[in-house]
Parts: sequence; C-alpha cells; structure tokens
Amino acid sequence: MARSTARKRALNTLYEADEKGEDFRSVLEQRLVLPGAQTPLPPYAVEIVRGVAEHRFHLNRVLNDHSSWSINRMAVVDRNILRIAAWEIIYNKEIPSGVAIDEALQLAKNLSDADSPAFIHAVLSAIADDPDVHPETEKNNDANAKNKGMESQNAADTTTTMGAKEPEAGSEPAVEENDGS
Repeated sequence: MARSTARKRALNTLYEADEKGEDFRSVLEQRLVLPGAQTPLPPYAVEIVRGVAEHRFHLNRVLNDHSSWSINRMAVVDRNILRIAAWEIIYNKEIPSGVAIDEALQLAKNLSDADSPAFIHAVLSAIADDPDVHPETEKNNDANAKNKGMESQNAADTTTTMGAKEPEAGSEPAVEENDGS
C-alpha cells in the first residue's frame, strides 16, 4: 500500500516536470522544499524520481525499443507510468517485475484512457523478458545505442502529445509535424 502511494506521488512529480518541460530533479527538489498542500513525498517516491532522472536516457531508449510508439508520441501520463515501471524492472532489484507491471497497470486503469493498460502491459512485459535491458548489459552496448537514446530524449523533451493512443493492429501511427511552436 505504501509503495503504491509512493508510485502515484512519483508519477505526479514526473508528470508535472514533463508537462512543464522541466528537469525531473528540479521539480523534485521544489517538492521537497515546498510540498504545497500535499504531505511530504514518501521516501520511495523520492527514490523513484531520482532513479528515473538518473537513468532517463536509458529508460527512454528501452521504451522506444520495446514499443510501437515512440516515447514522444505517448500520452504524458503513460510514458511516465512506463518510466517508473521500467526503472523498477531494470534498476530496483527489490521489486519483482510482475509487481512493477501490476502496479503500473493499476495506475493506468485509474489515470489513463481505456486502451492504455493493454499498451502498457505489452511494453513492460517485453522489457521484463529482455535480458539486454539490464545495466550490466547496457555497459557493453556501443555508443550508437547511447546516441539513439539521447535523440529519443530530445524528441520527448520537445514534443508532448496528450491524447496519444496505441495504433490499431496493422496500422502505422500518423507522423506528426513539429512546426517549432
């Protein structure tokens, strides 16, 4: 129960930062100093936000590699649910992958649209089943993989799509033009 609350509070912080185009750590530090009307962030929420911030490029690359949607095309809430669960699967050895996936699905059922849980489940299951996503494997990947993650992050940082849905089977998602505004 306490970790579920912490995940939701971490999601709120990541979502806020993502929507504002601000650094995750900066918004976290603001929340730690001035929690506002909310109670202080639980320690596990702080751990999640710091972990996602520290491994953001790797997490974004992993999400792009295991999804039919690029991270910049995902709804903001969905991509941050995915970042939290992917961080837990890859970096937090205390949380079994199945628990991370179940908790992400619960968040998606409560906070996302009707299609999101199936999409999130598919992406996270693929990540959990992929032995190449873990940090010890990441160290062995070439520089091109890191560059790909940075390009994906840059796209995610400059483009936010709120209502993105999973593409229908056999269809390609429409390419969105960024007019620079």
